[in-house]
Amino acid sequence: MRLLAISGSLRAGSYNTALARAAVDLAPEGVDVEVFDGLGNLPLFDADLEGDAHEAVQHLRDEIGAADAVLFVTPEYNGSIPGVLKNAVDWASRPRDDAPLRGKTVAVAGASTGQYGAMWAQQDLRRVLGVAGARVVCPDLPVARAQAVCDPSGAPSPLVCERLRTHLAELVREAAPIPVAA
Repeated sequence: MRLLAISGSLRAGSYNTALARAAVDLAPEGVDVEVFDGLGNLPLFDADLEGDAHEAVQHLRDEIGAADAVLFVTPEYNGSIPGVLKNAVDWASRPRDDAPLRGKTVAVAGASTGQYGAMWAQQDLRRVLGVAGARVVCPDLPVARAQAVCDPSGAPSPLVCERLRTHLAELVREAAPIPVAA
C-alpha cells in the first residue's frame, strides 16, 4: 500500500512537516509513505487554467492519484487552514469528474504551538476535503503545544509518535480493499 503525506506548511522548521516525515517510519508494515514536497510550486487556483497542464499541478494530481490514501497534516493560521493547502485541495479536486481526490480515502492531523493542536484547521480541512469528494476517515489528530512535545529538530515525542502510529493504522485499515468472498 502507498500512502502520501502532505504537510500544509512551507516553513523549513515546521512541526507539521516533521509529523508528516515521522509517518514514513511509523506506518504499518508493508505501507510505503511518501512525503509530498511541492505545495509551494503550485500556481494559485484559477478555473480558467483548469485544463492547462501546469507541471506542478500535474505532479500533485499524479501523486494523489497514485496513492491508496492520503494523510493531510495542517497547521492553523488565523483559526483555519493555510491558503497553500486550500489551494492544493482546489487543484486536486478538478476536473470534477476525474479529480484525484474524488473517492480518495484521506485522514487529517495537525500540530500547533497553541493549546488546541490545530483543531479548527482540522475541522475546516475535513469539511473542505469532503466537499471536494474525498472520503475523510479517522478522528482528528491534534498535537497541541508542539514546541513542548517535539525535540529541537522538530521530531515528535514518543507519545505523539504512538498517537500517529495508531492514526496511520486506522487510515490504512479504512483504505484497504475489502476482500470479496468467492
